[in-house]
Amino acid sequence: MQVFYTVRPGDTLFLIAKRWDIPLDSLIAANNLTAPYSIFPGQQLSVPPGVETVRVRSGDTVYSISRTYGISPSLIIEANRLLPPYIIQVGQLLKVPRGNPYYIVQPGDTLSAIAWRYNVMTGGRNRFDLIQQVNSLSSTTIIPGMRLAIPYAPPGGPGFIAYTNGTGETYDILLYNPRNGESPVLVKGLADRFSVPYWSSDAARIAFVGVDKIIYVTDTSNGSSQKIDQLEVESTVLDWEPNVPKLAYVKADQIVVYDVVSHKAQTISLAGASEVQWLPNGMELLAVTIDESGASQVLRLQVDGGGTPEIIKNTEGPVHNIRVSPDGSFMLFTTPGVSISIIMILNINTGSMVEVPGGPLAKNYYPEWSPDSKRIAYSATEYSDKGYYSLIRVYDITSKSDRTWSVSDCFATPVTWSPNGNRIAYLSGCNQGGIASEIWAFDLRHPAPIGLVSKGRITALSWSPINSFSN
Repeated sequence: MQVFYTVRPGDTLFLIAKRWDIPLDSLIAANNLTAPYSIFPGQQLSVPPGVETVRVRSGDTVYSISRTYGISPSLIIEANRLLPPYIIQVGQLLKVPRGNPYYIVQPGDTLSAIAWRYNVMTGGRNRFDLIQQVNSLSSTTIIPGMRLAIPYAPPGGPGFIAYTNGTGETYDILLYNPRNGESPVLVKGLADRFSVPYWSSDAARIAFVGVDKIIYVTDTSNGSSQKIDQLEVESTVLDWEPNVPKLAYVKADQIVVYDVVSHKAQTISLAGASEVQWLPNGMELLAVTIDESGASQVLRLQVDGGGTPEIIKNTEGPVHNIRVSPDGSFMLFTTPGVSISIIMILNINTGSMVEVPGGPLAKNYYPEWSPDSKRIAYSATEYSDKGYYSLIRVYDITSKSDRTWSVSDCFATPVTWSPNGNRIAYLSGCNQGGIASEIWAFDLRHPAPIGLVSKGRITALSWSPINSFSN
């Protein structure tokens, strides 16, 4: 449900956004405000997810913090389960909600107008019926003073989002439909906490590493799964050949290319191999290996076992998370490791290299190419007196712009592009153990974050790759 802040005298959109570290564009889009973006005392604003924690300093009280943020002390007391006399400790991380979980009906309001104002829309269609449903209203009649919960509507658009979800002791893979908000189970009980769904180029299959480190391939039309291989490690990246149902992966100093129709596999020996990616021509692979000096190198390999010319002469450290752009012109990778993670972009044709500016701590994770090969989405860890959280950022390789579009309360989150390149989905709702429980998405043309899923433990997500899959 959406959260509402009531504007106080002296408030500006900039100040409200700054309190919860929310991108200003997100706050504007969440309320469909127009230039000159004026707000007035008493106005209710839907406040997108931001950073809802603050570290208590000497002299702070629940009352003083509530005054700073412009919310009722009762919201802080309730969110933190504080007991009388509501003592807080220096250094304590205190949750500070963005406002109330309801909207108070104003004179002249209608359900349709409220739905439009707060983006309760599916593919441009007004979904006031969802407001009526969640509030158990028998008619569309509303009166001033009523308190209404305002839900998020499925955003519409092409494709499905496959995600790994844990409930109880098992993990499943589900498919979220952005046109109706439903999430049927595709794979029951075969996934694990480390499972990442990888779509085939025609969206007919999903591959993942599941329980007992077995590679499974699942038919997305009926959920039937077949075992392909068993690995020694959990984190192997799987990559589908762009035009035919062949899967490439690394196993024990070998690159394996497996045809899921003929069930035939070929192997290419490569000592120290750790990752592999197809080039769009379907005849070549890029693979990460370790040379005699212990440095990571990326080799360009012929699938038929031909020559192995080096594409990177790397002396700076390890190479991780290689991703070839959909048009085959670029490759990105991260270096040198987990505590510091910098995104580099290599022009495959010229050999030139560019560093993505990245977030403030140089902790940039899960980079993914847009379908048009012009942008990279990733999450960047941020830290302040409010604790750790992630910035959802996009780097444009043409303009070299790098900006934050949304915020997740997770330390890091995978991101995924919609097949038309208009939307980005990511994880949030992390508990103290760092496990996400929510999927959110925003449209770059109107960046109001929309809650899609709130369910169990969510560890990975991936949007299907083609527009026609929306049928």
